[in-house]
Amino acid sequence: MPNFAVALKQEMKRLVRREIKAEFGPSRQAIVQYRREIATLKQLLREQQRKVTALESRGSDAASVEEADEGSPSGLRFSSRSVRAQRRRLGLSAEGYGKLVGVSALTVYNWEKGNTRPRAAQFAALAAIRGIGKREAKERLGTTSDTTSRRKPR
Repeated sequence: MPNFAVALKQEMKRLVRREIKAEFGPSRQAIVQYRREIATLKQLLREQQRKVTALESRGSDAASVEEADEGSPSGLRFSSRSVRAQRRRLGLSAEGYGKLVGVSALTVYNWEKGNTRPRAAQFAALAAIRGIGKREAKERLGTTSDTTSRRKPR
């Protein structure tokens, strides 16, 4: 008889486990799905917080740029690439472009590299020569082709 009692207990355990599994199986699946969604949402939250901090730091930089641009005429913006492109379009060296604007060649170089920004007066000079062509630039410099005469003899 002990075998019958043991077999009955084992069968009852098996049936109870089966019933519990049937009752709690969908709940367990839902819990697993919710945990995945929570992990995904936490990851998205971290990414958004990183973006917000990056934008806030850019915002403080943008505020300082806006303050610097307040002195610029008619809301024009400064770009180091545009200075380089304009100088090349005019066919001028950094020294010639600097003379045209009223600054040194090193200042022009630093503007082009993005190391410094022009002051309000210098920015006004940059804006004033923005629309001129090669001929007018050379006329303003007072040279037509004197660049070769300034070279040192060998």
